[in-house]
Amino acid sequence: MQKLYFVGAGGIGMANLVRYFLKKGAKVAGYDRTSSDLTEHLVSEGALLVFDDSEDNIPEDFRNPEGTLVVYTPAVPESNRILSYFRNNGFEVVKRAALLGKITAATDAICVAGSHGKTTTSSMIANILKDTPVGCTAFLGGILRNTGSNLVLNETSGFSVIEADEYDRSFHHLHPYIGVVTSTDPDHLDIYGDEEHYLEAFSIFTSLIRDNGWLITHTGLKYRPAVGETVKIETYSSDKDGDWHADNIIFGNGTLSFTLIGPEGIRIEDINLGVPVEINIDNAVAACAASYRAGASEEDIKRGIKSFKGAKRRFEVWLNGKDNGNGVVLIDDYAHSPNEVKSSISSVKKLYPGRKLAVVFQPHLYTRTRDFADDFADALSFADTVIMPEIYPARELPIPGITSKTILDKIKGCEKIYCERKDLLNLIKNSNFEMLMTLGAADIDRLLPEIKSILEKQ
Repeated sequence: MQKLYFVGAGGIGMANLVRYFLKKGAKVAGYDRTSSDLTEHLVSEGALLVFDDSEDNIPEDFRNPEGTLVVYTPAVPESNRILSYFRNNGFEVVKRAALLGKITAATDAICVAGSHGKTTTSSMIANILKDTPVGCTAFLGGILRNTGSNLVLNETSGFSVIEADEYDRSFHHLHPYIGVVTSTDPDHLDIYGDEEHYLEAFSIFTSLIRDNGWLITHTGLKYRPAVGETVKIETYSSDKDGDWHADNIIFGNGTLSFTLIGPEGIRIEDINLGVPVEINIDNAVAACAASYRAGASEEDIKRGIKSFKGAKRRFEVWLNGKDNGNGVVLIDDYAHSPNEVKSSISSVKKLYPGRKLAVVFQPHLYTRTRDFADDFADALSFADTVIMPEIYPARELPIPGITSKTILDKIKGCEKIYCERKDLLNLIKNSNFEMLMTLGAADIDRLLPEIKSILEKQ
């Protein structure tokens, strides 16, 4: 594949493939709806990107169907003119997931699936393996802060690490050697219709694990694994229910450590979390288990977990309350399901006991707001103040009667404020927060540099 055109090139999951083929020496071009920091990096690395879907913007080198592969993401609407041009003119057009499946079919793939936790867990595995004799090439759904990229490339390793996305059943294209399932809280019901079909998709994912492979699955999940006879199943958890679990968990002075207990008498003491929040204990146990089964040593695991700086937008601390004179804390997290939101709020409160927490939550998608309004309201009620702008629609058209107030009106027991995104910075300027947390899968993170600047000056 010497020429590839990516439609939706700026998506986090597409960008690692753009980088992969650039590193392989291919010619790469593409389109995305808007420019971003990520697309600017891709351009600087050699990709030819445009932000208008006129077919006239397709470079001449990519107008011949012979030798050109077109890759798209399901987030791109069918009406996109560039995508239509390729489909109507004899090009080979494949989904991102299909291409990723082809790349990983020839490797020992560690594929991490789940409605939440998969980005952090896969990033932890990549950080453990990348500096070991095992090595790995990793395609991540977030920017690994240790490397500044969502791609880890190793030309000689036989292992790959994949964030296995369940949206649009994308993870059914993969060929896992080790499959990890972190969670199965219902999501993407606009695709699956109901919880039963959502859970069925995870069962199908486990059926793809190859002979003599491994399934490492969180305890207490509703789906039914459908692995082959030679696939070994192990469970994990942050408590003592799992085959792999954490023991002797110690919080103190901004640190979090635990002892890892595994099957066959495995015991690894004094594992220190590089991102020391409670929500990461589960993720770390899963990452340790998968890395161990891939061949990492106990010392490799301890070093990789301790040095892990996190993925961008996954419990990312912008102000820690110590380095800035006024003691304000600012944290950003991608949490966009009710359980994620609840866990993030709980983790912040445990990390900074006694402080009042204000949360800015930007709902992502009309369908997700409609389907989980009650659950989001319950989760957000654990904050002291909730600030909510309008829904971020992403790929969706509005649904009559569904707004962010559908959630906000149901929140109980705390202060709640509706504030349009355009007015959010002024609201923060005129407030006095002890801790502020931005949550959600929308574009609220683009305001973080300005929010940080405001809070530092208060």
